[in-house]
Amino acid sequence: MKKFSWFFIILLISVSMILSACGESGTSGSSDGDNGSDDAEEMTNLTMGTGSVGGVYYPLGGEMANLFKDNIDVEGFDASSVESGASVENIAKIQSGDFQLGIAQNTTMINAVEGTGEFEGKDVGNVGVIGSLYPEALQVVTLESTGIESIEDLEGKKVAVGPPGGATREAAEMVLAAYGIEEGDYEAFEEGFGDAKSKLQNNTIDASFAVVGVPSSTTDELAAATNEVKFLNIEGDALDEVVANSQYEAYTVEPGTYEWQEEPVETITAMALLLGSTSQVSEDLAYEMTKTLFESSGDMSITQAKLITKDSALTGAQDLPLHPGAERYFEEEGLLE
Repeated sequence: MKKFSWFFIILLISVSMILSACGESGTSGSSDGDNGSDDAEEMTNLTMGTGSVGGVYYPLGGEMANLFKDNIDVEGFDASSVESGASVENIAKIQSGDFQLGIAQNTTMINAVEGTGEFEGKDVGNVGVIGSLYPEALQVVTLESTGIESIEDLEGKKVAVGPPGGATREAAEMVLAAYGIEEGDYEAFEEGFGDAKSKLQNNTIDASFAVVGVPSSTTDELAAATNEVKFLNIEGDALDEVVANSQYEAYTVEPGTYEWQEEPVETITAMALLLGSTSQVSEDLAYEMTKTLFESSGDMSITQAKLITKDSALTGAQDLPLHPGAERYFEEEGLLE
């Protein structure tokens, strides 16, 4: 009887330990699931998606990452920038957790929030705006030697429409369609801005579309190398159609924007935004980044940095979800009603 009692006690203890272990395992699994988009995933080592080499996103992203590292004193904090396909890819990779930060056009972010365009049927609920950066213009560029005088002349031509995953391609297709030029009516080259410049210079393509900050260093380099850069205007009914059916606005690149530019260029514009993950970037860290961006942007050397100001911090982002940290900063500064 005594032997049986000891055996029974040991058995009870063993069963209790097993049940306890199972309970702890279940609780841990449940916690991971509940916190899949909250504190459990917050990070201090951040990766920022930018754009292709030759555009503004790529060098600007590098300078912003360095600006954050130089000014944010948070244990374990680090920020790096990587080349990417730009707007569409950056938003998608913030959503998936591959990037924690990214630069994108406000038009693309609007599509992401509304579930339209490239984001039809997709959820991007954990992406928030940290702030507006600068206006971008769609620049349609060719060379005098091609004989191309207008966008209508691009039918049957070789045209760089921007890299996959960027907003330029969507804008290019929309503008071409407004001029009655549909997919298949031209040979599309999915090129980054730097590669498109080289192909134009080498006469491999006839024209290039690029939604990019002005002045663009790539366009300047092409002008210096060829001395025959020509902008194609987006104007008349086609311009009205594009503006009426998109989030783009009409925009004029004024003479002198480039030293060699003598005539105004009619085109469309959007705002570049800095976006952050609301699940992987904490409110406090996003607050510090927003404060740094709008109070120390003058420390950056890139031309577009002078356009990053508090006055335009929410331009083009008024109806988009803000990162809670950015929202706190803007409220403190009296920028939100």
